[in-house]
Amino acid sequence: MEESERYARAKRKVGLLRGFYIHATAYVLVNIFLIVVNLLTTPNLIWFHWSILGWGVGLAAHGASIFFGARFLGDEWEKRKIREILDDSESA
Repeated sequence: MEESERYARAKRKVGLLRGFYIHATAYVLVNIFLIVVNLLTTPNLIWFHWSILGWGVGLAAHGASIFFGARFLGDEWEKRKIREILDDSESA
């Protein structure tokens, strides 16, 4: 692999990580705000947990795609599937 290709991959990975960290920071800050608003306005009716749960699922999926996605559906998988499809089209 060429140095420029390695650099491009590393830069892309850093961009993905940055996006995830921004997403996680927004999740924490917005949910803190929603908790405060909920407890100050309607302390007898707790609704902030729906935001935490719903958005948390999305954040978990985002994190899984960043940290585990490369192993599951990463570059090697993509190359293998391309070869597989090309081989199937040649034999047909």
